[in-house]
Amino acid sequence: MTRIAVIGAGITGLTLAQELAPLAEVAVFEKSRGYGGRMATRQADPYQFDHGAQFFTAKSEAFAAFLQPFIERRCVARWDANFVEIDAGSIVSRRCWADGPAHYVATPCMNALAKQMSAGLDIRLASRVTRIVGSVADGWQLLDQQHTVLGHYDWVVVAIPARQAAELLPASSRLRAPIEQKDMLGCYSLMLGFRQELALDWQAAFVSGADISWVSNDSSKPGRPDYYSLLVHSTNLWAEKNIDADDEWVTTRLCAELARVIDRDISAAEHVALHRWRYANIGRQAGEGFLLDCDNRLAAAGDWCIHGRIESAYLSALRLAQRLQLEL
Repeated sequence: MTRIAVIGAGITGLTLAQELAPLAEVAVFEKSRGYGGRMATRQADPYQFDHGAQFFTAKSEAFAAFLQPFIERRCVARWDANFVEIDAGSIVSRRCWADGPAHYVATPCMNALAKQMSAGLDIRLASRVTRIVGSVADGWQLLDQQHTVLGHYDWVVVAIPARQAAELLPASSRLRAPIEQKDMLGCYSLMLGFRQELALDWQAAFVSGADISWVSNDSSKPGRPDYYSLLVHSTNLWAEKNIDADDEWVTTRLCAELARVIDRDISAAEHVALHRWRYANIGRQAGEGFLLDCDNRLAAAGDWCIHGRIESAYLSALRLAQRLQLEL
């Protein structure tokens, strides 16, 4: 059978592996010790934070159908939050998500969906691919930091953030130039754990006119621990300007901004942590939703090919898998 290497065990990489496994030998390489990419969860006993993607929606029939078995197994559930929009420190609108289209989360943590998707797949965790060498005639070799050969493959698909994908692909591939044009934006995630709940009458907020863009009570999501956990995202613009700033300075700045926006004293936070996402978001993109170099048997996919959404990560993989099936 054709041997395919998929680099990245986020939603895109796992979907590709699921779709292609019946037709090829597929191995997934993931540099971290867990699945999910930006479908990420941080455990900080007794607190828990979804410090990447906060929720996802299903606007396409394909993604809705994909989610349905996970909903039936209660791995995915609606998050019917009381949602507000805050502008310049004032609440300008309110609505309950129960009254509109479903906003989903994985349970009991956001990366639980990726863990379930990984079942039965050949996934190599803590396996960082640093080079792809070879040719279409001789096949591709994957090498790690120690120059150890991780395997030989007929096809290689990169399912990682755009800049990392461009740096990893061989110079001979025509995919590098278009990928280098993809401009993914950074984001900071601030995680705060409290013994006592703050007096907020909402669970999720979109913020305008500030250096933070999102605040949510993660402990209000289905299946989460009861310990009060606030997750705050910076704006992409502020993160880009300060992406290499000192962590302590960033934390202090975002804490001050949060206190101002929600008009609450947050000094009682028992747990305070920060995560830097260098590649967190991207605007809507034109094109097929994937990149393919048939001559060299190389491909790339990810939400950055469509839009910075979980559904986009799935659709990019699905479209690429359908196209690759014609080549296998």
